[in-house]
Amino acid sequence: MALSEHYLEDDIHPIDIVEHIASHHDWEFDRLADDQIAMAVEGQWRTYSLTLAWSAYDETLRLVCTFEMEPPEDRMPAVYECLNAINDQCWAGAYTWWAEQKLMVYRYGLVLSGGQIASAEQIDTMIHTAVTSAERYYPAFQLVVWANRSPKEALQVAIAEAYGRA
Repeated sequence: MALSEHYLEDDIHPIDIVEHIASHHDWEFDRLADDQIAMAVEGQWRTYSLTLAWSAYDETLRLVCTFEMEPPEDRMPAVYECLNAINDQCWAGAYTWWAEQKLMVYRYGLVLSGGQIASAEQIDTMIHTAVTSAERYYPAFQLVVWANRSPKEALQVAIAEAYGRA
């Protein structure tokens, strides 16, 4: 059964859909409010914290995917250069560094203006894209921060996506 077959009503709340997706995937989650949910998604490199929030004001479903980093101050110029290069490669979403919280952040907003309704597949793809992106670029950030590699060098790791299976 497709994820969206579960919803036949037109006025389903986007966070209700996210909660169903989290349950479907057996992810830990916490419904923080009617319009917000937080969850933990296990990746290959680490567990990523995801928060999705619905804003009725601007009809946007916002996704924030974070992971902790503690780069030394002298590596911050290289981290920012790496962020810039990564954002040039990301067509859906963008990365930013929240220094005070020591978090690398991937953000994406799905605009649903005019009363549009997001499908479960759209939201699942949003979440999948965030985690896939974090998994793809996490090694590059680590190489820049801890192996003193240049961003260009570190991104060579992220550019080669694996296709098929062994």
